[in-house]
Amino acid sequence: MSATLAVSVWRGGADGAFRDYEVPRHASQTVLDVVTWIQRERDPTLAYRFACRVGMCGSCAMTVNGAPRWTCRTHVDKVAPDGRLRIAPLANLPVIRDLVTDMRPFFDKWARARGRFEGRATRADDFARVPPDSEKRRAAEAGIECIGCGVCYAACDVVARLPEYLGPAALNRAWTLVNDVRDAAGLERLRAVAGAAGCHACHTHMSCTERCPKRLSPTAAIAGLKRAVAAAALRGEL
Repeated sequence: MSATLAVSVWRGGADGAFRDYEVPRHASQTVLDVVTWIQRERDPTLAYRFACRVGMCGSCAMTVNGAPRWTCRTHVDKVAPDGRLRIAPLANLPVIRDLVTDMRPFFDKWARARGRFEGRATRADDFARVPPDSEKRRAAEAGIECIGCGVCYAACDVVARLPEYLGPAALNRAWTLVNDVRDAAGLERLRAVAGAAGCHACHTHMSCTERCPKRLSPTAAIAGLKRAVAAAALRGEL
């Protein structure tokens, strides 16, 4: 193993270019460690995001050697055995500067998919009791740990081809809420995801499931939405 890494980092906006750096290599080194070293030791103007450093917040997601990944939990030894790294901002999102993307389109689509819980209970009501082994609770549980990192969105071929597509994360969130028995907006949510840019635009390429750092399956959630939308349509509710 060489003592250094050959690292190319995207600099500038959408019309920027890669800049090369030589970075010391260490045991158990993460890609985020590499980016941080460059910013602290070589170029303090490098822009990037991070927060928790332990795989909880999702803010450090970048494109690493052609694939979207969270960088705080991605070890160099696993993605760069030859000692070469190419680090770029996430795909399918506007580039603000360097490794920082504008996440507004991503979260705007959460809103379009009605990704906010809308309860029917009041403060005067007793709290809801949802059996953990119920079918709907298990369906919601399967996708509820999404951290909003944008990795699935950047990996999605449909988003790249159809920018209006809601995307895997927004649809996964909609599926968790459709299965939340406390939520009062289920039918409105199905209407929101039933359009041409909704769940039926998914081609089941599985890129989102393959890349999800939390090992969720947005593909399965989207398939569930397709079934739920079809059932609602047959009932004449859409």
